Formats: sequence, structure tokens, C-alpha cells
Amino acid sequence: MVATNGTSTLDLDRAGTRPGALIDPFLRAITYLRVSVTDRCDFRCVYCMSEHMTFLPKADLLSLEELDRLCSAFIAKGVTKLRLTGGEPLVRRGIMTLVSSLSRHLESGALKELTLTTNASQLEKYAAELKSHGVERINVSLDTLDPDKFRAITRWGDLAKVLAGIDAAQAAGLQVKINAVALKGVNEDEIGGLLAWAHGRGMDLTVIEVMPLGDIGEDRLDQYLPLSMVRAGLAEHYTLEDIEYSTGGPARYVRVKETGGRLGFITPMTHNFCESCNRVRITCTGTLYMCLGQDDAADLRGPLRASESDDLVHAAIDEAITRKPKGHDFVIDRRHRRPALSRHMSVTGG
Repeated sequence: MVATNGTSTLDLDRAGTRPGALIDPFLRAITYLRVSVTDRCDFRCVYCMSEHMTFLPKADLLSLEELDRLCSAFIAKGVTKLRLTGGEPLVRRGIMTLVSSLSRHLESGALKELTLTTNASQLEKYAAELKSHGVERINVSLDTLDPDKFRAITRWGDLAKVLAGIDAAQAAGLQVKINAVALKGVNEDEIGGLLAWAHGRGMDLTVIEVMPLGDIGEDRLDQYLPLSMVRAGLAEHYTLEDIEYSTGGPARYVRVKETGGRLGFITPMTHNFCESCNRVRITCTGTLYMCLGQDDAADLRGPLRASESDDLVHAAIDEAITRKPKGHDFVIDRRHRRPALSRHMSVTGG
């Protein structure tokens, strides 16, 4: 692949980074891009969305070609990991066209990993095709193995369909990691069971604290379960050994001695991961968020559509990265019953 300046995106400077690589004000290299391809989802999870969501008009969304162009601009500037998210990315019409196109960056070596996060509802249909386009591993959001509880959490999801999707993914040769949001009084007694089930199938498990994003029609204080409590509970039954392992995201991992599998903890509330943040997020409308937990954003749709050249886009990206903050300011307590930010997780893509 050739960048807009005519040089290979694989060319490195003497420091080992690509010319024009994205370095934020705190000297963190930005190498991980999360792209929300749609704000729509076929679930309405109680910690993510309200039951009656108002979604963006389809005319406001970037086209798949525009999403490809934006992703490619970031790859040219040193991004090596790209994750497609939503909403639910697999409900975006024509999504495999985008995956197929982006796979050229895997073939060139400019991109080390192309992956996605999914609720697995559409995975049975798409798993084999994802694998054929160079996707090697995926994250599946799954908070319970109880069908009735699953329907209550997702408001109308079908657990059997999700499990069939996971089966299809593993049959296709995809490595699957399960992401579970810890919900007080809902699934806190199931996390040990989820761990045993996931590790028994060769899948890692990551547990996530609920985040105060968007009005969901629920009190987040009633949902919030600190992962320090989850870890203490698991330690009564398992031997948890801290390990130096990273997938490039925010999780801190332990190895579970009894199962041999890995368990990750994502703790934006009790122990944030900001000091090593290497990622930014683009929404399906072309808005760049430099931090999940801050409102500051940059419009990339305007410069993208203003010129066929990528010069304006590159300049806008460079300027935005200079505003990446040191960290977020998530708070959940009795004095802060409103969400920390008004936008829903499905808008930013997690």
C-alpha cells in the first residue's frame, strides 16, 4: 500500500515509528483505532441503551467507502490495530464489503490486526467470511448463560442464537474472547460459572465495570459492581496469578491456575487505564473522540468530504491528537445520578 505522500506506509524513521506517527501530548503512541460502523443494534442491553432508542438517520452515517478512507488515513499514520464496533457492527448493511476492503492493509503488513466486537446474534451467518478476510479473533459480549436473564439484560435477545454464533466462530477458526459486564444483583453470582464455561471452551474472559454513559432509564448506582469485589469473590475459589499479557486494550490479565485460562479486568471506575491509553474512537458519522470519557471531539466528516485528497483529513487528525487528555473523569455515586456523559456507549462504540 502507498500513502498519499507516495511512500510506503511500512517505511520507518530511525526511531522505529512511521513518519507522522500519532503521538499525544503525554507521549503515548496512538496505534489502536476503534470504529463504530453503526449506532444501531438488535439488542437493548440495560447498561448500554434505553429501551426506546432514537437512532441516527441513515443519511447522517458515513458510507462504507468513507469509513474505509478514514481507517486507511489512520493506518497511514501508524495505527496497527483496528476494531469495528457498533452498536452491533454486523447489522450494518454491506459490512462485509468494508471488512474485505480493509483486509488489504493486513496483506500489506501495515495493519497487524483487524477485529471486531459483536453480540454474536449475526455471527453464525458471518463467522466464516470474517475468517476468510483475515480476522483472527473477535470479542463477544455475553453477560449471562441463563436464557431468561439474558433476555432481561438484552431486553429481547435470544441466547440460543448467540451461542450458535459462538459455535460458528470457533468452527471457522476464530479465537473468541468473552466480555461480560459485571452487574450488581444481576450476574455477580454467575461470573465464576462464566469463567469455567469460557475457559472450558478455550476462550478468555474479560469482566468490565459498568460505565456512566448515556441515559438508559436505569440508576447506574444500582448496577455498579466494583471489580475489586468480583476478584475477591473469584479468589475464594480460584488461584489468580498476575501475568504480563496484553491484547493492546485496557484489560489487566491474570492466569487462572485451575483452568489454565486468562481472565481480564477492565476497571474504568476503580482503577482506570489511562496512563497507557493508545486508542481513539471514530463514530459512524465521522466524529473522532480522543477519549471515551470526555466530550471533546473532532469532526472528520467535513475535511473528508471537502477534498479527494487526504491532506485535510491528516491535518484534522494531527490537530485532534494534540487535544487527547491525560484521562477520563468517570464517577458513579449518590451525588451523580445523571450519566457522566450524555452520549450512549453505542454511539462511541465502547
